[in-house]
Amino acid sequence: MRAVKPTLRVGWALALIYLLVMNLVEGKQQFLEYLEIERGRSIKTVENYDRYLTRFFTYGDITKPSEITEELVRTFRLWLNRQPGTKSGRIAAPMKRRTQNYYLIALRAFLKYLRKRGIESLAPEKIELAKVSDRSLDLISGAELDRLLAAPDTTTLPGLRDRAILELLFSTGLRVSELCSLSIDDVDLSRDEFSVRGKGEKIRVVFLSEEAKQAISNYLVERKDMHDALFIQHGPRGQAIGDARLSVRAVQRILKACAIKAGITRKVTPHVLRHSFATNLLQNGADLRSVQALLGHAHIATTQVYTHVTDKHLREVHKKFHHR
Repeated sequence: MRAVKPTLRVGWALALIYLLVMNLVEGKQQFLEYLEIERGRSIKTVENYDRYLTRFFTYGDITKPSEITEELVRTFRLWLNRQPGTKSGRIAAPMKRRTQNYYLIALRAFLKYLRKRGIESLAPEKIELAKVSDRSLDLISGAELDRLLAAPDTTTLPGLRDRAILELLFSTGLRVSELCSLSIDDVDLSRDEFSVRGKGEKIRVVFLSEEAKQAISNYLVERKDMHDALFIQHGPRGQAIGDARLSVRAVQRILKACAIKAGITRKVTPHVLRHSFATNLLQNGADLRSVQALLGHAHIATTQVYTHVTDKHLREVHKKFHHR
């Protein structure tokens, strides 16, 4: 039998020592770096995973991957289920099942990473997510949408900007973070489409309506600054101010103000326009796979949440066959 080379023996020995002495803090840090660099996850996602895992490690008072057990996960889930979630008035409601699942998803991803590295710990398949109810969609009616789009005062530069934001959101179904990251050069108004980098660094194509192109053009014509961001902050006299590029929170405030002006009492967010974009397509005959691609959903199941409010066939069946 051929003798093992000394260099290989040393390598195996070092690997064994590493597996024995590695603690969870080191493993978690390497996992988070793996998510950011190799998996292309956003900084916000990495921060969330860090928070979820840290809370689990603190709860279990554990320091090694081998200390993660089914029993520990079970008691942690029970503990999470009894934690207060968001406060409604004076009463704190229990943490939502969907939020609890975020902790389990982060832990399962961490365990998969450990197994990939050959580090012994709990099998990720042992962790099952809690069943959650289907998401309800926050939708506005066609009349409310028309009033919302007409709400900005287009005699002012901020008003032109806000109208362009609303038209672009409804035309493309962009996530608000995607909209805020756009630069002027990203959107070619001579064409009806442009590429956007979404979640997981995935690139997809979105399409501009004539109304969106016109609204963006009207806004850019009145811009006199040299900033490359598509949407920026404007002072009372129209000058670019501060960090210039609009933040996600700023866009949310703009939509809230427009909704109030339009007389819409329900909460209107950028994601409501994304919902409206998807339901509008499905109600007019678009297939689910195409809508999935336009929204940038990784899984068709995410897009299927829209089908129960857009199924014309079911409405026609009820109208035809249900009689008193």
